[in-house]
Amino acid sequence: MSTRRSRQSSAPRITDDQIIDLVSKLRQLLPEIRQRRSDKVSASKVLQETCNYIRNLHREVDGLSERLSQLLATIDSDSPEAAIIRSLIM
Repeated sequence: MSTRRSRQSSAPRITDDQIIDLVSKLRQLLPEIRQRRSDKVSASKVLQETCNYIRNLHREVDGLSERLSQLLATIDSDSPEAAIIRSLIM
């Protein structure tokens, strides 16, 4: 446990002002919170919504990748379109 403490103490401390600033920046990036037009959203709610938003983005990317893969399977693999789709998947 002492190594854990020593690593924590050597890490730079983040100030309350920095946390407030980071939460504010996250708030601006989240459509769900931005649409509410209210500044009275708790930091924990912002973090919760951030996690949900990132999960949803991952699902969306996975779905789009799957659709591109399916599209690629239906066209001539030597066509210019196939090259474009492969570049999007990679």
